[in-house]
Formats: sequence, C-alpha cells, structure tokens
Amino acid sequence: MNLALLTCEKLPELTPADQLLIPELAKHNITAKAVIWDDKRINWNEFDYLVFRNTWDYFEKESEFNLWLDQMEQLGIKTLNLIQVIKKNKHKFYLREMQQNGIQIIPTVFIDKRLNLNLSELIPSHWKKAVIKPAFSGGSYQTAVFEVSDIEKINQEYKTIASEKELLVQEFMPEIQTLGETSFIFFNKKFSHCINKKPMDGDFRVQVQFGGKYTLIEPSLELTEKAQKIVNTFKEELLYARVDGIVIENELYLMEIECIEPDLYFDLSEGSPQRFVESMLELIK
Repeated sequence: MNLALLTCEKLPELTPADQLLIPELAKHNITAKAVIWDDKRINWNEFDYLVFRNTWDYFEKESEFNLWLDQMEQLGIKTLNLIQVIKKNKHKFYLREMQQNGIQIIPTVFIDKRLNLNLSELIPSHWKKAVIKPAFSGGSYQTAVFEVSDIEKINQEYKTIASEKELLVQEFMPEIQTLGETSFIFFNKKFSHCINKKPMDGDFRVQVQFGGKYTLIEPSLELTEKAQKIVNTFKEELLYARVDGIVIENELYLMEIECIEPDLYFDLSEGSPQRFVESMLELIK
C-alpha cells in the first residue's frame, strides 16, 4: 500500500514529529512519503490514501485548496480525514452548528461578508477585549486581539478582509494567558493524549513559533468525556481530531476542533505514533 502524507512547500519533508510515521507505517508494509499537496507534478492515482498532515498553507491559498479538494473528490481519491470532513472543518462557522447542538464554545459572534464593518453593532456591549480572525484561517493568520475601546481602528483594519471573508469575533478569555489552551487528541475517535499550551508572558498566541510552551498532561476523566462528546458529534470516521479549548473551573470551552492538519504532538507523548498508525490500520482494512 502507498500513502501520501500531505504537506506544504514550507515543510517538504514534513515536521520531525510527523516523519516518525514513515518508519512506523513501514512495519506494516505500508510505503509512506511526504507529498506537497499543490505540487502539479503528482499523479494522485499512484496512492491508495492521502493523509492530511502538514498542509499548513491551505488558508493562504483558499481558492486553490478548494479547487484541489474538488479535484480529489472527482478523482475518487481516498483521504484521511475524509474530504467531506475537511470541507466542513476548514471553515470555522462549524462552531455555530456545534453551539446549536449543545456544545459549549467560547462566546463568539459569526460575521458574514459585508462591505461595511461596524463591530460595535455586532458584539455584546459588556465585552472589554476580543479576538478577530477569518473563518477560514489557521496558526493565528490574520488574527488580532483588541480592546473594545479601539473598535474603530479594527473596523478600518478589517474592512477589506470583511468584504472578502467571513469573520469570527470571540470574547478574549484572560485565562488563556494563565491557564493556557488545552488540546485533547483523539485517534479513530478514541482518546490518545492531552497537551497544555501556554503563551509567552504578555502574548495570547500559544503556538510554539510565538514562544508557546507545551506540556503533556493527564486530564480528568470528566474533562476527557466532555472532549469525547465533541468528537462524537461527527457521524463520519475520523483518523484524528484535536479538541482545543480553555478549561475554566472544570468546564471545557471549545475554541475549535481540528480535523485538517493539526500538530498531534507525537514527540511529546510516548507511543502516540504507534497509536496513530494502529488507528489508521483499523480504518483502511
């Protein structure tokens, strides 16, 4: 069996953590290699499955990525996660549907494309600070945190983006700077491991490229069950899902559930590459 582990131009050989999957898959007679998703030279029919891993530029190439997904679907190429999951998960308005289904999310305002952006008409009056970002984004791309007193400045800065993209505005949770963000990682809808991510002092971005610090933690059974409930809202199979949220007084407030290309922290949790591969084998048999 031949697998393509999908990546991007910035990471042609995958991240060091995801490279761990190649020898692990080889133990099961599966040949896997890193393939750049928008490399025009690739014959996709050579692969039995495409596995989304480090496609970390998809939100910068929105139209191209959408067309490529349609192409893979038309060719009948098998993917993990499924194309239908990717198509829905890449646009963060799925959070609105989750909220309607009883999942507790961070207070969020969903903003459709508009020529005139007036956030003071849209966000609750009691908010003091907020985060704004496109619904189709990742890695803090086009993301800003702002004081509501500076709302006119943000209206101007995001006016053009608002005319081209749907936006999310979320109430800023100060706990992100002290408690950090917690990520629950699931393989084939089964809990694998959990990571806490804290930003640098004075920052709100938890990503390691911005100085965030990652720690393997053991969440309570109650919290794990809350994350499991979120994963279980998917009717489709999931090779992997990462539930990102803030835990405040033992309540999990969902920030997002990543099913496209999240870091799964294979390097932080012993045995996690093996668990990932075992889950893949369960799904492709």
